[in-house]
Amino acid sequence: MEYRNLGASGLKVPVLSFGAGTFGGQGPLFSAWGRSDAEEARRLIDICLDAGVTLFDTADVYSNGASEEILGAAIKGRRDKLLISTKTSLPMGDGPFDAGSSRHRLLGAVDASLRRLGTDYIDLLQLHAFDAGTPIAEVLHTLDVLVRAGKVRYVGVSNFSGWQVMKSLDLAERNGWPRYVAHQVYYSLVGRDYEWELMPLGLDQGVGALVWSPLGWGRLTGKLRRGQPLPKDSRLHETAQWGPPVEHERLYRVIDVLDEVAEETGKSVPQIALAWLLTRPTVCSVIVGARNETQLRDNLGAVGWSLSGEQIRRLDAASDVMPAYPYYPYRTQAGFARLNPKPV
Repeated sequence: MEYRNLGASGLKVPVLSFGAGTFGGQGPLFSAWGRSDAEEARRLIDICLDAGVTLFDTADVYSNGASEEILGAAIKGRRDKLLISTKTSLPMGDGPFDAGSSRHRLLGAVDASLRRLGTDYIDLLQLHAFDAGTPIAEVLHTLDVLVRAGKVRYVGVSNFSGWQVMKSLDLAERNGWPRYVAHQVYYSLVGRDYEWELMPLGLDQGVGALVWSPLGWGRLTGKLRRGQPLPKDSRLHETAQWGPPVEHERLYRVIDVLDEVAEETGKSVPQIALAWLLTRPTVCSVIVGARNETQLRDNLGAVGWSLSGEQIRRLDAASDVMPAYPYYPYRTQAGFARLNPKPV
């Protein structure tokens, strides 16, 4: 397993990490993701640790806290052998104090996560979404309090826009508060919007990407094929409404090339999609989920080999899309491109 620094920090993380969204299985979305109990979770974590996967990602909102509880039970007795990443800010209830990133919410949410996880510290705490109703200075000062108290070691965000990340980094720098070192983002061969603004920001500011849904919300599992109906066992029947949209022709154009490369390399379609992400700038770790041992072992096969330059170029071309303004002039006009060379 390869390890990379998480952004501009000294924390080493494996290039593949495990997403515990499949633990618990409560509610319509998370039950479709997976229903792993503590026993199955422990077996999957055993496989991960044997392969060098030491980072486990969850969130308080996953199965209404059950994911954190099961992860905590499954790692009991070996906390020092792994890293825990969790997230907060999304609503955990209908009350006024059940959502957001206010000082009141963050302090309570972190203590609740620590109880569910059965630990006294979180290696990486990420804000799951930007809270427009709370001053950024209040958020950052509270994170500083949590770090100084030893409850949190590193901080990051998820699903932020460029200006939200940059304003936060500036305020943190000026006040001596902890800087965000990670941004958990949606990025895949059928979802490359991350490259337009957030990737250049990450390169410039030392914010590493932790990639969620690297298989395009389950579309790049190797089960979908052009001209064929959605397989009966696909979770997309239940979850497509919550995931990022993909234009059909683009999706199948990518799948066609994935199939070609799979035949050339002898690797599976998911392994190729994951391996492509590991070649991208700023990507520190790709979060893989698995409902069972078979899926997990297949995902772990994405490391230890490399795509050729020619295969990467074909995948790039098949998945490419023209960005929106103000990004497209830097792709289409020589003068713009000369001043701002494309980072990938």
